[in-house]
Amino acid sequence: MQWQDEAIIIGVKRHGETSVIAEVMTRGRGRHLGIVRSGRSRTMQPVLQPGNRVEVVWRARLDEHLGEFKLEPVKLRAARLMETATSLYGVQAMGALLRLLPERDPHPHLYEALDVILETMDDPADAGELFVRFELAILNDLGYGLDLAECAATGVRDDLLYVSPKSGRAVCGAAGAPYADRLLALPSFLKEGSRAAADAAGMAAAFRLTGYFLHRHIYEPRGITENAARDGFVQAALKALSRPDVQEAG
Repeated sequence: MQWQDEAIIIGVKRHGETSVIAEVMTRGRGRHLGIVRSGRSRTMQPVLQPGNRVEVVWRARLDEHLGEFKLEPVKLRAARLMETATSLYGVQAMGALLRLLPERDPHPHLYEALDVILETMDDPADAGELFVRFELAILNDLGYGLDLAECAATGVRDDLLYVSPKSGRAVCGAAGAPYADRLLALPSFLKEGSRAAADAAGMAAAFRLTGYFLHRHIYEPRGITENAARDGFVQAALKALSRPDVQEAG
């Protein structure tokens, strides 16, 4: 068995004395693991860093085997991703999100999104907004997508201010006002067709929104805890967005 694909490194762990097991997100075959012989060598260590894009060849006797990877670097961006807190935590947090998906289950749109987000991690506003949309995409692919297009109570598409924590559907201001303390805020930049920029308050609301549904539908039922890197990314992104120079630029 053999295939070749483009991939992004999302994790590595030791295997024996000199090898590693690399975890990658491929364009066409989803999240995949494989052994990299001599993966701890000086030549391979810089390549096997989270966030790097590589060309991968996988070989195994049978499809269900772990198999071996042969990797060639395409874009080495790990060093840049270590320069800021948002990028350092962000690449770890997105790797943890991808591990919620079944292994070897294709999600080409998530590969594309991951590649784009990794290119914008040095901009806290763009990185935060794209990260939230990545979480929404993960929820959708796991069968728990949110419906933010129209009001769940009236069907209107205007004045959408809330999200129902029960249904995951948007609620307009008029219908939601009596229950506002029990509803989640819908940030303006997440509304369908919106061109609004994400500010610190809106981003905080967005992180609460996706965090709530990830916990309710994924973490709690599976008996797992939220990856600490997400909290690190959230705090770093909000801190950066609160700086006057970032607000003026937005």
